[in-house]
Amino acid sequence: MYLITVLGNLLIILAVSSDSHLHTPMYFFLSNLSLIDICFTSTIVPKMLLNIQTQSKAITYAGCITQMCFSLHFAVLDDILLTVMAYDRFVAICHPLHYMVIMNPKLCGLLVLMSWIIIVSLFYGTSLGVYLSSAVTHNSQSSAIASVLYTVVTPMLNPFIYSLRNKDIKRALKRSFVVAGTKGTIT
Repeated sequence: MYLITVLGNLLIILAVSSDSHLHTPMYFFLSNLSLIDICFTSTIVPKMLLNIQTQSKAITYAGCITQMCFSLHFAVLDDILLTVMAYDRFVAICHPLHYMVIMNPKLCGLLVLMSWIIIVSLFYGTSLGVYLSSAVTHNSQSSAIASVLYTVVTPMLNPFIYSLRNKDIKRALKRSFVVAGTKGTIT
């Protein structure tokens, strides 16, 4: 599942970056979401796989804090970017004639930058609150299942949700593979 997540999201990034027809706000945000999904799962899954392989749940304090810092950072960034993507679709549907004027490259870059600045600010504010408050006991098995669903399944499904039914992404991927195939046969 981890490999499918990474490869699927990398394919979206490849398709968007290699096809000039996909250099639109919607695909710009989609490629950023793919990057964030790769980063998010890469902060948790490798350690989880190591724990499964070694049958050990041990983690250093520094490793735990680092993993938690990055996982929370990318989780909140993911949520904010999904909100930005919803705004992009709102503008495209409600103001189609003004879409390219409103969603210009400068605004798109600012929205993504603002998303990053806000998973940094929210992360440090909420983490401080979590550490200063008392811990609440939870059922560890249900917490583990929820964690796996959120950290592995959702980022794995995003490439399928956003690209399988999207003709533009399919076309761009086909072009990329055709170009790569022809370059490989020429040399």
